[in-house]
Amino acid sequence: MKILLVCAGGMSSAIAAKSLKEAAQKDGLDFEVNEISTSAFSDEVGREYDLALVAPQVRHRFDTFKADADKANVPILLIAPKGYSPIGGKFLLEQIKKEASDLFN
Repeated sequence: MKILLVCAGGMSSAIAAKSLKEAAQKDGLDFEVNEISTSAFSDEVGREYDLALVAPQVRHRFDTFKADADKANVPILLIAPKGYSPIGGKFLLEQIKKEASDLFN
């Protein structure tokens, strides 16, 4: 699964992305997670992603990101704060499985 993770500068999300990839791997899933800044989201989301994730610190821009994701036909989720940490990968994976379960069929 190819996932786009947007945060304020595209840097803080690297830790969350690594934690998510590790949790997915333990669960037998192959996730590619690319981090990106808010300014690059609209161009990047249309590049064949299966899912977009929005970091908690930019939740105030969720509607804008959702409009861009909808145009690209990419489901989008707001990451729960518990899932956005070095040890939050398993929580984020659970959130994805729950809120975007159709991606696993």
